[in-house]
Amino acid sequence: MSIDAEAIADRRRLRRKLSFWRVAGFSGLIAAVAAIGYAAADRAGYGGIQNQIARISIDGVITGNQRLADLMRRVGDASTVSGVVISINSPGGTTTGSEELYRNIRRLSEKKPVVAFVDGTAASGGYIAAMGADHIVARQTSIVGSIGVLVQYPDLSGLLGNLGVKMEAVKSSPLKAEPNPFKPASPEAIAAVQAMVNDTYEWFKFLVRERRQMSEAELAAVSTGQVFNGRRGLPLKLVDNLGTERDAVTWLEQKKGVPKDLPIRDWEPRSDRDISIFAMSATVADLFGFERVAEAMRRTSAQAEIARLDGLLAVWQPLEK
Repeated sequence: MSIDAEAIADRRRLRRKLSFWRVAGFSGLIAAVAAIGYAAADRAGYGGIQNQIARISIDGVITGNQRLADLMRRVGDASTVSGVVISINSPGGTTTGSEELYRNIRRLSEKKPVVAFVDGTAASGGYIAAMGADHIVARQTSIVGSIGVLVQYPDLSGLLGNLGVKMEAVKSSPLKAEPNPFKPASPEAIAAVQAMVNDTYEWFKFLVRERRQMSEAELAAVSTGQVFNGRRGLPLKLVDNLGTERDAVTWLEQKKGVPKDLPIRDWEPRSDRDISIFAMSATVADLFGFERVAEAMRRTSAQAEIARLDGLLAVWQPLEK
């Protein structure tokens, strides 16, 4: 009988240990899922509850970007965001993408005070983006300017001739699909492209003159297509101040009434990975009976899915020899 009693006691102790480790394991898994979900929510702009300054980074070549447009709408609608720093490090990109980005920043500035910080390069289309802000701060050695437009196309006619290949085309009009990379461009084709470039260039200069409050003489001095560092850009009125991101934030505080010492938080466009994490978190929360958490995660995932449904170049290209 004593042996049976000891065996029963051992089984009870084993059950208690198993129960403890099950609970501990489940609790750890829930904590991990919550942490992952919170991190994803924070990157996508759902996690912040503290008043803050939002940082939106514009990096690399600029093209049309619906997710970035959606991000700016979310930042504009966020009650916790008191001001916005647009951190720019871009040589430019397409004229249409740069124009879209500029207009999205202008729309954002109607809801929040916005300052641009040139953290490296804001050339050509990157400078168009900077002009969307209410104020431009650049490092002394940052690159700004490159006010101009270009069209590039290859001439492969010599290569094809060496290969014994000749391209023929039947067109509705002489300027259809011109310039053609398979033959030298005609004077008429070059003139047509030049007219388009000139018109877009005038739009670019108009933007600079209006946004930077320049005279015709001041505009002529900066619209040669060249780039300037921050030190030279300041007297040329391409930037408003020299300094760091902290100086950009100080301008928001002093000139726009943004509360002092707010944390600066990176806001990023939503990604497919963020969406999948929300869905996974909802499934795991359901398994452990956290129905409210699961429902909140599903709503977030659904909102993120909805958000996903939504030529000429203005770019600075340093030449290498």
